[in-house]
Amino acid sequence: MQAIVYHEYGSPDVLELEEVDTPAMKDHEVLVRVRAASVNPLDWHFLTGTPYIARLQTGLLRPRHGILGVDVAGQVEAVGSNVTQFQPGDEVFGGSNGSFAEYVCVSESAIVQKPPNLTFEEAAAVPIAAFTALQGLRDKGGIRRGHKVLINGASGGVGTFAVQIAKSFGAEVTGVCSTKNVEMVRSIGADRVIDYSQEDFTQDGQRYDILLDMVGNRSLSECRRALNAKGILIVVGGPKARWLGPLVRVFKALLVSLVVSQKLVPMLAHQNKDDLIFLQRLLEAGEVTPVIDRRYTLSEVPQALRHQGEGHTRGKTVITV
Repeated sequence: MQAIVYHEYGSPDVLELEEVDTPAMKDHEVLVRVRAASVNPLDWHFLTGTPYIARLQTGLLRPRHGILGVDVAGQVEAVGSNVTQFQPGDEVFGGSNGSFAEYVCVSESAIVQKPPNLTFEEAAAVPIAAFTALQGLRDKGGIRRGHKVLINGASGGVGTFAVQIAKSFGAEVTGVCSTKNVEMVRSIGADRVIDYSQEDFTQDGQRYDILLDMVGNRSLSECRRALNAKGILIVVGGPKARWLGPLVRVFKALLVSLVVSQKLVPMLAHQNKDDLIFLQRLLEAGEVTPVIDRRYTLSEVPQALRHQGEGHTRGKTVITV
């Protein structure tokens, strides 16, 4: 099969389209013919090996796993001997390792049936970004009907899901984005949209129950100013740094939380079947619709990663295989 492979950390220039062996299934896995994948900031971190502390997991000197991609949508080609929920031909989506390839082996517990109202590209855009939005708002933020929620970075991959998921919980949603994305963020359900080039959400006097921050461009004290007395700041993104990266902001948030009434909590998404089913139902009901920025072919993954690395994606970037 063909796959996008890298043997050393670096820029997208180290990525090559190569012929490799089709992966061998384990008993609890299914072999998926990849129809689409999507690009995430996680892929950029794996590609560049930054922050350096992440290499404790990904490989100190060179990457342990040479194929990127953590989201997948496709058709089941074959199933392992212990698999009971899927059969060849099923259209599925979920989380994977190595989805920038023609085939990938995925645990039965990491995928669900693709909603028929979604294309493969739309389904592939969902997993990591939507997990982050859902788990941040629901598990970390305790979102409920009537909550006032601010999404800083509302036009990005996580942000576009966060706006829609927050609305599905009955929250009043304010999105922060650039001028060119104001109408798009409004179109996916935001009650109010702030153009950050024209207005400062930390200075306008509004107070929120939950602030989901994907950008990390404002200090913790500035973000706290936008929260009510018992508000919750959920830290997803942060400034880039070679050694610790966003962890610096995470550690600061944890320390500040010890001495203030507001909660400042870090967010790292984890894949699980229950949440994937929850998202599947929202997608089937039309309460959440993936926003796709650009589409690339498998051979164009380096260009897709460069676009992701620029940090100004509008929704998700997808790979059509």
